[in-house]
Amino acid sequence: MVTSREHRQLNAFSLAALLVCAHYGLGFLLGTGEKALSWGTAGSLYAIAIAVGTVALLALAQFYWEEVEQIWTLLGRRYGKGVQILVGAMSWLSLIGIEAVQTIAGVSILKVLGLPALPCTIALTLLFLLISLVPIEKASRLFQILLGVNLFALLFGLGKLHGFATYARSPLDFIPSLQQLDPPSAIGISLCTVLLVLIDMKYQQYIVRAKNLRHLYWGCILAAFMLFALALLPSAVVIVAQRSGILPPGIDGKEAIPYILVWLGGGTQTLLGQGLIISLLVPALGIGSSILRMQTKTIVDFGLIPPSSLNRLAIASINAALGLAVALKGGSIISLIVEFYAVYVATVLIPFGAYLLARKQRYTFSEFSVRLSLGMGGLSATSMLILTLLDDRVAWGSPELVILAMGIGFGVLGLLLGEAIANNNRIQESEIGR
Repeated sequence: MVTSREHRQLNAFSLAALLVCAHYGLGFLLGTGEKALSWGTAGSLYAIAIAVGTVALLALAQFYWEEVEQIWTLLGRRYGKGVQILVGAMSWLSLIGIEAVQTIAGVSILKVLGLPALPCTIALTLLFLLISLVPIEKASRLFQILLGVNLFALLFGLGKLHGFATYARSPLDFIPSLQQLDPPSAIGISLCTVLLVLIDMKYQQYIVRAKNLRHLYWGCILAAFMLFALALLPSAVVIVAQRSGILPPGIDGKEAIPYILVWLGGGTQTLLGQGLIISLLVPALGIGSSILRMQTKTIVDFGLIPPSSLNRLAIASINAALGLAVALKGGSIISLIVEFYAVYVATVLIPFGAYLLARKQRYTFSEFSVRLSLGMGGLSATSMLILTLLDDRVAWGSPELVILAMGIGFGVLGLLLGEAIANNNRIQESEIGR
């Protein structure tokens, strides 16, 4: 990724808008609504953690703006092609979970219309696959507009249900509402999400396009405020709808926001109700297909497979099948997002930290140490992810925290062990030279 000076045209407001759009999607919207049904205002924890992470990003914003290149490129240049491929592979792995989330979200929307879950899951996966093979990147603006339509619908619903007082009070209710959560779960979701934002390439691609550092910093601050305001909206709407008796007993939390939108539109039989559902479903198709496209590009960019049309189809099909498998397994939207991102964070954080130390000339770890750290961290985090997907009881109540702890723990162990081996080899070589 190369950004020249003439491409650095984003002012603070434009940058903030793009940073918000990078995370405001169906996972953010439906996932917050799902958690709010059982957690109340605490259901906004993931979304608020994104806002907090955007503030924390100020610590690395200048670094990203100056270096421009993505993390896997920077690490690959210093520590070798193998490191670049492994970091890219972890990014690819994390997108499998996000792909599954789009499928689950789309199915939840269609279930509100009375359609069966299993056929919808398979049909949406096939649609994602087909659309991903068509270059429609310019349609992303349409997806953002449609999500904006639903945002205004939620604001309208909040007013119709006389819920603005609940929304205004939600910042004060948020901290007390966290007491009902298990501490490991709250820590796992918030810590993993904040760390993700710090090394998330979705953010970096916009940061490098800021006009200057002043616009960069103010853009991050403004984005954090906007995300904080958006974070509390879905949970407030769900809480007010729940109190008003709009939501039927036993409704799946994933269906809460779609159900409320249908209610605002006058039901599934009205054009407005159908339009609001379609405006929620179309972004799912767009985001799901774009994720498949990114996964395919990531694999092709490794340079290990010829980039033929047949190979692209095969890679996209495998990616779609993996996303389908995770979607069929099911689970909480927020949990799936954070668990898959936890693997990327846990694997990359320690090698990236070693790179930053070397860049600041504080301490330079050997290439072998960083490679060993990346390998041990990635293997342990991926293994724990697979185990938690098969049986979440092995995660002691917080899969994301366990994945994070295992990956970072073995990453640190690999770094220190590799450094000890490298230092020992240097001592032996020095003695032989004498």
